[in-house]
Amino acid sequence: MSNARLLQTIQRPPKLSTPTLTCSKVFACIMPIVQIAIGAVYLDECPRQHYIPIYLIVVGVFGLVLALLACLPCAQEPEDGTTNPLSRVCTAWNSLTSFFLFCWFIAGNVWIYSIYQPSYTKNSTNIESYCNKTLYLFAFWTTTLVYILLGAFLVGGCCVLVCFFLCGRADPDDDV
Repeated sequence: MSNARLLQTIQRPPKLSTPTLTCSKVFACIMPIVQIAIGAVYLDECPRQHYIPIYLIVVGVFGLVLALLACLPCAQEPEDGTTNPLSRVCTAWNSLTSFFLFCWFIAGNVWIYSIYQPSYTKNSTNIESYCNKTLYLFAFWTTTLVYILLGAFLVGGCCVLVCFFLCGRADPDDDV
């Protein structure tokens, strides 16, 4: 594939089918819904760090907001190449929501990792060091999963760049 065709493909990615888009949206909403549910169920179950259930609820709500914003018609670019007047508003709102989620994620890291590993047994002598096991481990592993996925994407991206570099060197019709 020539560089010009690759750039055209990047600028105009192929359209996904409606079932694929629907399944991806549903999948993107599952984790936020579970975060909201676990945060709400165990709201008062972590005296050691009472912000952890609040963190889960807020990150779940804003995750759902981002998923729903992606469904709005103003989030998609028109096919005729014109610009949608609401597109800038949607872009600004998505950017602000994403920035808030990034800052909230950093705060959640501090709250979750600073108490590692809390006491999972609730009794009168250690009530201040107690945190519900389901709540804490869910928050811990969902936060850690973000780092695992980020690392996988970085490694995968580097591998793709190396492949593009190696394949680009081997293509005799490119003017390098």
